[in-house]
Amino acid sequence: MQLDPATLLIVSSATTLLVGTLFLASWRQAPESRSLAFWGAAHLVGAVGSAGLALRGQIPDLVSIGVANAIVLAAYGLIWSGVRSFEGLSPRVGWAMAGALVWCGLCFVSAFYDSIVLRILYASAAATFYCGAATAEIWRGRDERLASRITAAAVLGLHAMFYLVRIPSTLLAPPQPGLNPLASPWVAILCFVTLLFSIASAFTFMALVKERAERKQRIAASTDALTGVRNRRAFVEAAEAAMARQPDGALLLFDLDRFKAVNDVHGHAVGDAVLVGFCAMAGSLLPRGALLGRLGGEEFACFLPEVSPAEALARAEGLRHTFAQLFVPELPDLRVSVSIGIAQARDGVGFETLMLRADAALYAAKHGGRDRVAVADMASARAA
Repeated sequence: MQLDPATLLIVSSATTLLVGTLFLASWRQAPESRSLAFWGAAHLVGAVGSAGLALRGQIPDLVSIGVANAIVLAAYGLIWSGVRSFEGLSPRVGWAMAGALVWCGLCFVSAFYDSIVLRILYASAAATFYCGAATAEIWRGRDERLASRITAAAVLGLHAMFYLVRIPSTLLAPPQPGLNPLASPWVAILCFVTLLFSIASAFTFMALVKERAERKQRIAASTDALTGVRNRRAFVEAAEAAMARQPDGALLLFDLDRFKAVNDVHGHAVGDAVLVGFCAMAGSLLPRGALLGRLGGEEFACFLPEVSPAEALARAEGLRHTFAQLFVPELPDLRVSVSIGIAQARDGVGFETLMLRADAALYAAKHGGRDRVAVADMASARAA
């Protein structure tokens, strides 16, 4: 069965319209995801452009050629803007509309408007640019590990490749003059490709937004809201996983000395700032791979994988000394310090046992005068 090219364009336009409506409905449910609005607008605009192309010969050529193609190019620009918005970049709507505006300007040049080859070359080049740029933006953001990211890059990249291939194909086999452009085999191919692109982009772009939202929820569920470090549950899980991979390491437990007095004298806002400052300081001094978490209140923990007892002690002393030097000009009487307990992971000891040893060392440090570091074995020996 052979389908009329105009019918194919109408089907493609209807599908694109439905996809655009789906994007906008999703955006209404998640208004913070502006990318959904851009992608929805892109597909709605593209549907209008495809409908204009389908009416070639039934409406003035100025509309079906000049306006309809400009609208389609604007749709590709909006897809690129949506990808940039998704990646946290400026949408650059002006640049997104540039392809359509240049097309409109060229249509006032007779040599361009009267040449179907030049029109195809420009439209294909502009679509290649926008889809290729969107592919590059998606790929650059791959540090954010989303399962659908590679699929989205592939969908955009393959669509860009289609338009790129169309350029040399048009030069090698230009459309025959006098024939209805809709009768070209490229029109049928373009319809199917656009149809597949609309459906595939709906699945992949929606999946990207959903996966990011789920990832944020997982991070929020495992992060201490005040300090930004792992909460107790997330820290224990991460430390246990690290010990399973590499049994050697050290656990450091921190307790900010006389923290209640800081809250009572200076207020809870200052107390919160001290907690945040401690985590910022620890994050800057601890080695890469260190796991830092807040156990609750003013108590923190850190697991250092693959460190010797001497290095663990040196790291703890460095943290203790640096924190004690904290000075706030507006609060000259504010004094802070931290007590630290260290337990070395060895002999296949489990995490719970390691926590008990570190806690015993921390207890010894606090009862030994605070603002000091105690090591589990040494603390046990003194207690004996």
